[in-house]
Amino acid sequence: MLTLRRSHERGHAHHGWLDSRHTFSFANYYDPQHMGVSVLRVINDDWVKPGAGFETHPHRNMEIISYVLEGSIEHKDTIGVHSTLKAGEVQVMSAGTGTLHSEFNPSDSEELNFLQIWVQPNKNRVTPRYVQKDYSDAKGITLIISPDGRDGSLPIHQEAKVYKLSLSAQATTFATTEGRTYYLHLARGSLEVNGTRMESGDGATITEETAINLKAFDQAEGLLFELP
Repeated sequence: MLTLRRSHERGHAHHGWLDSRHTFSFANYYDPQHMGVSVLRVINDDWVKPGAGFETHPHRNMEIISYVLEGSIEHKDTIGVHSTLKAGEVQVMSAGTGTLHSEFNPSDSEELNFLQIWVQPNKNRVTPRYVQKDYSDAKGITLIISPDGRDGSLPIHQEAKVYKLSLSAQATTFATTEGRTYYLHLARGSLEVNGTRMESGDGATITEETAINLKAFDQAEGLLFELP
C-alpha cells in the first residue's frame, strides 16, 4: 500500500530569512493526521538566505540529520564540532543528554537548501556525538545511515536505515523487509513508485509491499527511510 502526500499539502512557514516546508507537524504547523511515520518525526525542506541561519539552540534525545541539496551549512556545537557541509554531504547529530548548536548559511550570495530530519532514538541520555560524510558521488540506491554504520554509512541510535536515491532515467527495484515501514521523500526530479507518479517535494508512506519499484524519468534525488 502506498499513501501519497503531495508537496503542496505540506505545512509552510516563511520568516523572511527562512522559507520552510514541513512534511509533518512542526512549530506553528500542526496537523494531527501528520505527526510523523513510525520513528520519523520531522522532514523540513528549508531554504535559508545568504548570511542567515539558526542561532544557537538546544536539542536533547533526538537523532538530527541534515542533508544538503544546494549551498552549504556552517555548523557549530558545544561538543566541540565546527564544520561546513556542502551539497551532497550528510550529518548525523545524536543530541542524547543535550547539546547546543547553530547552523548558518556562510555564503554572502547563494541560498542554502537542506533537509532537516528528526528521528526518535531507541536510547535516551546517550553521550552526544556528531558525524558527517560526503555522498555527492553516490549513484543508484546507497545506504547512508544505519544502526551500526555498516557499508560506510553513518550510525544512528535507532533501528532505522536511510538510503539515498540518485537515479537518472532508469528503473530499479528495492526489496523490502517484512514488518518494516518505508517512507520516500523525493527531493528533486520525477519518479514513478509502484505505478504512482511522484514529483519534487512529494512523499509516500509504503507498507505491506514486497518490493518498491522505482522508475526515474529524469535525474531524481531523494531519501528512502526504512523504519521499525
